[in-house]
Amino acid sequence: MTDEQAGAFLAGGRKVQLATNGHDGFPHLVTMYYVLTRGQITFWTYRKSQKALNLERDPRISCLVEDGEEYFDLRGVLVQGVVARIEDPGEIMRIGRLITGVVGGSAAGDTAASDAAGSDTAGSERDVMTDYVEHAARKRWAYRVQPEQIISWDHSKLAGG
Repeated sequence: MTDEQAGAFLAGGRKVQLATNGHDGFPHLVTMYYVLTRGQITFWTYRKSQKALNLERDPRISCLVEDGEEYFDLRGVLVQGVVARIEDPGEIMRIGRLITGVVGGSAAGDTAASDAAGSDTAGSERDVMTDYVEHAARKRWAYRVQPEQIISWDHSKLAGG
């Protein structure tokens, strides 16, 4: 993919497979919802989660967003880099609101729609999501992935598509 195609692919995604380095040398692989902030993969997690502990020890991370069912449909973007931990409570809350928008069906790069999840949702549903984010944010860190290498593929190009 071109850089523009890879960026659009990431912006259209919702879930990312994250690989951190475990203390025993084995990769720790999980799937998370994400958003793009500053054009970079951003997620939040509980401070005591295994991935947070791993990132404290070693900030290197691999992030895979992929799709496709058949061989000539396979597409993906692998971002390898290091994380910057976000500790500012207001920024963690903002990222939490964006991520709850993604969980609700918005694309990762659709921050306007994601921001709207906190303000345009019907009263009681908005209150539930706001309460959830406020409660969860107190126990979480957010992370932004600073890319060092981006690898992409699009098998539809192999078939001349």
